[in-house]
Amino acid sequence: MPVEVSSDSGQPAGAGATGACGPQRRLPAWLRSTAPGHPAYFRVRRLVRALRLHTVCESARCPNIGECWGRGTATFMILGAVCTRDCRFCAVPGGLPAAVDADEPERVARAVARLGLRHAVITSVTRDDLPDGGAAHFAATLAALHRRCPETTVEVLVPDFGGDERALATVLAAAPDVLAHNVETVPRLYPAVRPQARYERSLALLARAHRIGPAATKSGLMLGLGETAAEIGRVLDDLRAVGCRSVTLGQYLSPARAGRLPVARFVPPEEFAAWRQQALARGFAAVESGPLVRSSYRAERHAPPRAGRPGRPAAGGTGAWPIVASATGSPEGAS
Repeated sequence: MPVEVSSDSGQPAGAGATGACGPQRRLPAWLRSTAPGHPAYFRVRRLVRALRLHTVCESARCPNIGECWGRGTATFMILGAVCTRDCRFCAVPGGLPAAVDADEPERVARAVARLGLRHAVITSVTRDDLPDGGAAHFAATLAALHRRCPETTVEVLVPDFGGDERALATVLAAAPDVLAHNVETVPRLYPAVRPQARYERSLALLARAHRIGPAATKSGLMLGLGETAAEIGRVLDDLRAVGCRSVTLGQYLSPARAGRLPVARFVPPEEFAAWRQQALARGFAAVESGPLVRSSYRAERHAPPRAGRPGRPAAGGTGAWPIVASATGSPEGAS
C-alpha cells in the first residue's frame, strides 16, 4: 500500500524525525511510494543477493524500490558500491572503491536473463581511480548482455569519465541502445551540489555521444535544490542543443547522511506536469516528469528499437520515434 517514505531508508517517515542535516520535514502527500511486500520484490532481492550484485535502487535509497522490484525490474550498478566522488545530493557512500570484479558483467547478464527484462538499465559509481573511469567494464557488461540477452535493449547511465573522449568512445563502441548521463542540476548550483563535476563537461559528453551515435542520448535533473524556473528552462534548452532526445525531471530528496543538502522546496505535481509540456514543446521525444521520477523511471517505455534493426536511427540519433511523455505523482515504473 502507499506509505510516506524517507529518501534514505525507504521506511515510513515521521514528523520531527532527525537526519544528518537536522530535523527532517514531513513529506507532502504526493511523495508517497509503494512499500515493499509484493512476492516479486522478494524474488528480485534474492536474485540480487545470490548473484552478488549492486543496484542503484538500494545504494541510492530510491523511494520507488517497492514498486519497481514488485514489477520484477531493477537498475544494476556496476563497478562496486563506493564512489570516488562525494556529491552532496547522493546517498551512495564516497571513499576508496574495491578492485574491479571481472566476473560482474556475466552475473549482470545472468540477472537480466533471469528477470526476463526487455530493457535493461546499467549504471555505476564514478571511478576516478581507474585510468579509463571504468569504460572497459561498461563495454564488457554490454558485450555480456548482447550475448546472453540479444533481444534486450540496453541503456547505460554513465559518469562523465573526467572528460575522457576515449572512454566514452569505448562505451559507445559496445553498442548501447541508450547513452544516458545526468546533468543533475542547474549550472549555478554545481559548486554546492556536484563540486567535483562540471556542467560544461557533462554537456560536452552528451554532445559527443550524439555526434558519434547511434545510441539515443538522455539526461535528467532534480528539482527542489533552489533552482529557478528560468534556470530549468535554460538547462532544457542546453540539452536539446546537444541532441538529447529524452529527459527526466524528479524531486530531490535529501539522504539522511552527513554533509547532504537539505531540500529547498517540494515541487508540486502540477509544476512537474507543466515542465513536461515545456520539454515536449522544446522537441524532446520522451519525457518523464513527476515528484518520484528517477533516471530510469519507465525507461522501457522510451527504449528505441534494438540497434541494427529496421527503424533504428542513423548515427547522431536523428531518426523519428513516437513522442512519449508522462507526468505523475506516484511511481509506476523502473526506479
